[in-house]
Amino acid sequence: MTNIRSIAIPPLTADLERVLIDADTIQRRVIEMANQINHDYAGITEPLVLVGILKGSFIFLADLCRKLTVPHVVDFIAVSSYGKGSTSTGNVRLVMDTRENLEKHHVLIVEDILDTGYTLDYLVRNLKARGTRSVNTAVLLEKPDRHKVEVHLQYVGFTIPDVWVVGYGLDYGEQYRTLPYIAEMKIPG
Repeated sequence: MTNIRSIAIPPLTADLERVLIDADTIQRRVIEMANQINHDYAGITEPLVLVGILKGSFIFLADLCRKLTVPHVVDFIAVSSYGKGSTSTGNVRLVMDTRENLEKHHVLIVEDILDTGYTLDYLVRNLKARGTRSVNTAVLLEKPDRHKVEVHLQYVGFTIPDVWVVGYGLDYGEQYRTLPYIAEMKIPG
């Protein structure tokens, strides 16, 4: 039998300002969100389709769906509104579509962060146009000060200030996604 040792939490690097939300707090909130979703979708006859927005939502989606007791399936979609920069252009383009037929299904879009709102606004309208029964949203982080488009959110994990964050799926230049906590990034310049 293998001796299991506790896993060390990666320390903050010089690029990270501070831990904004620790791993235990994230896990407690994900459980609370899952409980609310289980309650709200109790009794549905078709599986709830969870549509994770790649790449940032994958860790949040994995933890969330493991806590769901309602019938569900998981699918992914990829969109881009940032191009190669760190500021949203407002022009959202579909990079990869879902594989599931969403017609007549309840759909829950799972997103890592609501910043400007352009991406979620685009996806809600796009998925509703496919003949879904309902389209709702579960967002881990929301930055209300950055909203450019009004998007109705059904499930929100945390409201955060207007800082660049990494960890728990969120990245900076494809780095820091796998940190177990959410940290504020020191942005040069």
